[in-house]
Amino acid sequence: MSSLTFTHTVTERFLRYVTIDTQSDPESPSSPSTEKQKDLGRVLVTELKAIGVADAHLDDYGYVYGTIPANTDKKVPVICFCSHMDTSPDVTGKDVKPQVVKNYRGGDITLPGDTSQVIRFAEHPALKNQIGNDIITTDGTTLLGADNKAGVAEIMDAAHFFINNPDVKHGTIKILFTPDEEIGRGVDNVDIKKLGADFGYTMDGESAGSVEDETFSADGATITINGVSAHPGYAKGKMEHAIKIAAAIVERLPKEGCSPETTSGKQGFLHPIGIDGALEQATLSFIVRDFTEEGLKEKEALLETIVKDVMKDYPRSTYKFEVREQYRNMKQVIDRHPHILEYAIEAIRRAGLRPMRTAIRGGTDGSRLSFMGLPCPNIFAGEHAFHSRLEWVSRQDMEKAVQTIVHLAMIWEEKA
Repeated sequence: MSSLTFTHTVTERFLRYVTIDTQSDPESPSSPSTEKQKDLGRVLVTELKAIGVADAHLDDYGYVYGTIPANTDKKVPVICFCSHMDTSPDVTGKDVKPQVVKNYRGGDITLPGDTSQVIRFAEHPALKNQIGNDIITTDGTTLLGADNKAGVAEIMDAAHFFINNPDVKHGTIKILFTPDEEIGRGVDNVDIKKLGADFGYTMDGESAGSVEDETFSADGATITINGVSAHPGYAKGKMEHAIKIAAAIVERLPKEGCSPETTSGKQGFLHPIGIDGALEQATLSFIVRDFTEEGLKEKEALLETIVKDVMKDYPRSTYKFEVREQYRNMKQVIDRHPHILEYAIEAIRRAGLRPMRTAIRGGTDGSRLSFMGLPCPNIFAGEHAFHSRLEWVSRQDMEKAVQTIVHLAMIWEEKA
């Protein structure tokens, strides 16, 4: 249990940050994908400088960098704490109106701006651990942005603590806030050399106490179908409709055990995310997910087998099957540095929580950072029901995340 004295500013920071619209845009080719993400970046730089992080700055790509210098004579690895500033394109993040439900006593939470939006106790099992806590929600008309402004606020509060408690020994701490994580481009333009960290942690997990060292491995697959066009009035025996071929491929996908809606745990899936085209040409886009390389290859082989079988019925049509790598399971990297996870687990214990080691059915900035030379597991930020109007986080969980960051930096100094 912590013997440190914390005067938390995390909730006040969080309530400020969520009112800034930082939604990213997958259709935009720019970096960052939306200029409004820099609005939060500028606020963070101003606040970092105000608390004494002298080198804090926002670059042209929308990344915020900062350094808290070491205050120990020991040679300690440089540790980075990272969170993303953008919110999901799935639900609007404009004009967020956060609500604080103080001293939650259980039961459903009806959101006042749209009373059809109800955080139901029966559907959110994590709420049973929140009795007596302060729950932050939206009014139901937007998402909240706890994914990942909770993580941003936690890192900011920890930075405030370090600057104001110079007797707490730590090595050099790097701060990194990224844009565009929600659209898979969160580390496209990060300057790893400038960052100068040896190991990292993203603060972007769910339940208090959880630490994640494993993600999906991910590929994208594109199938381009070239059909045969003919005048519809005279098409008998001639036309081979590309859209119908694409529909036949989707129809033959496994109904159980290989789709997001029928899988859980360590099961992967094939997931069609787009279909576009006309009579002569159509394109099918898929994401492929599994925790192992072998599982990815099996699913991609299954998909191409389905395509080949469908194409037998359309002998004059052709197809092109392309696979591109997206990210890989960070466990491959983190397993080579087991102390990174051990220290995180110990820090969670010192914050008074029970550590839970879990796997992410998705990816984080840490997935790609790990393969860019910065091994980077994921620690809880307390966010729940992300990418929805029912998103929520508790004040107490955010405060525990701050304490975990502080203890983690202390442990790295102790072990050096």
